[in-house]
Amino acid sequence: MTDTTPAARRSGLPKWLVPIGVILVIAFIIYRFFAGAYNNMVTYDESTNEKWAAVQSSYQRRADLIPNLVSTVKGYADFEQETLTKVIEARAKATSITIDPSNTSPEQFAQFQQAQDQLSGALSRLLVTVERYPDLKANQNFLELQAELSGTENRINVARNDYNTAVKAYNTYVRKFPQNMIAGMFGFEKRSMFEAAQGSDVVPTVEF
Repeated sequence: MTDTTPAARRSGLPKWLVPIGVILVIAFIIYRFFAGAYNNMVTYDESTNEKWAAVQSSYQRRADLIPNLVSTVKGYADFEQETLTKVIEARAKATSITIDPSNTSPEQFAQFQQAQDQLSGALSRLLVTVERYPDLKANQNFLELQAELSGTENRINVARNDYNTAVKAYNTYVRKFPQNMIAGMFGFEKRSMFEAAQGSDVVPTVEF
């Protein structure tokens, strides 16, 4: 009598199907690895882009506040013109440098950071100089601008730290083996981070 059980029928499958099945399983595993690694890189990349947008927004807010600050201070005829000029020049330089952190050399990123840090320093010196002008210090418009600038500097500091955290996670992932091979294939390159200004470990304050 002929054995027609499922086991017997399976044993009758063509032998060439076995290596094909093995190849398909291996191909699926490789696909899942590549797809998983690539998707993780996209997630990390999008996170850094989101944090960078917050940095840009904070810097832009500060740049938008400066003209009103300068206008208010200019109303005091004896205020040091050199101090105002340095703020205006630093703002012009900072706003003239725009970068895409995902496609920027470390040197370009450092140039961008230096320009922004110089503007922070110029603003700090301006607000320290205001100490010599009691009437200006008591001006309501100036006080409101000072408070807004103080809040903006704090937001810049938080945004930069958040960006650095996101970049660290991204850089760590794309540099590890074997993700680094996939990163090279798809153009996921290491990104630059903000560093503390030379001689300082905090963002310059605008509070007295």
